[in-house]
Amino acid sequence: MLIAGISGANICDECAEQANNIIKENLRFKASQELDLTEIPKPIEIRAFLDQYVIGQENAKKTLSVAVYNHYKRLTQKVEDDVEIEKSNIIMVGATGTGKTLLAKTVAKLLKVPFAIVDATVLTEAGYVGEDIESILTRLLQAADYDVEKAQKGIVFIDEIDKIARKGDNPSITRDVSGEGVQQGLLKLLEGSIVNVPPQGGRKHPDQKMIAVDTKNILFICGGAFDGIEQRIAHRLNTKVMGYAASKLKNAVDMNNLMQYITPKDLKSFGLIPEIIGRLPLLCYLEQLDRTALRNILTEPKNSIIKQYIKIFKMDNVVLKFNDDVLEYIVDTALEFKLGARGLRSIVENIMLDIMYETPSTDKKKVTITLEYAKERLKNANFDRLREA
Repeated sequence: MLIAGISGANICDECAEQANNIIKENLRFKASQELDLTEIPKPIEIRAFLDQYVIGQENAKKTLSVAVYNHYKRLTQKVEDDVEIEKSNIIMVGATGTGKTLLAKTVAKLLKVPFAIVDATVLTEAGYVGEDIESILTRLLQAADYDVEKAQKGIVFIDEIDKIARKGDNPSITRDVSGEGVQQGLLKLLEGSIVNVPPQGGRKHPDQKMIAVDTKNILFICGGAFDGIEQRIAHRLNTKVMGYAASKLKNAVDMNNLMQYITPKDLKSFGLIPEIIGRLPLLCYLEQLDRTALRNILTEPKNSIIKQYIKIFKMDNVVLKFNDDVLEYIVDTALEFKLGARGLRSIVENIMLDIMYETPSTDKKKVTITLEYAKERLKNANFDRLREA
């Protein structure tokens, strides 16, 4: 059946029904993406959601929960007097594999504001090969489907912030185009200003149409491993005072978890400029994962490593089981290599490689991983050489 339009064009009943379904689906999607400011998740609720996916890191989860909650409240503030709530950007410091990026990705699952994860290692000063500072906001615009108003209320996670640290005060014949200059370029983004953003990212050029984005209400979360910063913390703690008080202070310091004593002064000595430290007022640390945490990471979270492999085999109608002594062996091996949670996946991947290669072509309905098999697989994967090294 054809339906005549005003301008003489016709549409059939099937196309009209299809168009109606598309419009309804689009409206439903937009409604699900809109932030319901009447139901702002409380810090305890955000923390409870993080607990389902991230093991340990109580300090970081609490800091992140409060910062995200306050960010939501800032979006609803009404300026009725001289008091205007300012944003508190965060910097998370922790060794590799402790969960910085995982925390950011997990928060993204809960939020209904645009969220973007960007890598600071690709950023360079304007005019050099690499990405301009403004490309950070391009990712956020893409996450917001180029809705500028929605993007201006989003959250950006800048990973590997320590890789743009100042390389040192020694003069060099080559210019450090990805160090202090990038930090200075980030200042205007972190504090809040109107920035011209290239819609497709990459290099800016005069003939390109720019999109103006106000970063005043964008929350920035920075993360970095800051490898070697423990030595700076230890040096500061041991040289702070002299005499009898120094020995008392030394006894009070937990040398196994120096990261808990981190201060903005340590970030400055590492190579971050004071201006950027001042624009990241919330400093939180992530603890090195101990044996109990690594053991829980294997099986407890909703998206745990073992659950992922069980699901992979279930898709081939195969029941996968790990013996408890295998899980203990995986944790012990991961502790030796000191690679955190990422080390767990690497070890399990090496153990499972042959099984995943052979099982889909067999009629097996059940596979059990034993301790003897796990040890043999790691031995064949040359893990023993790493242990000796």
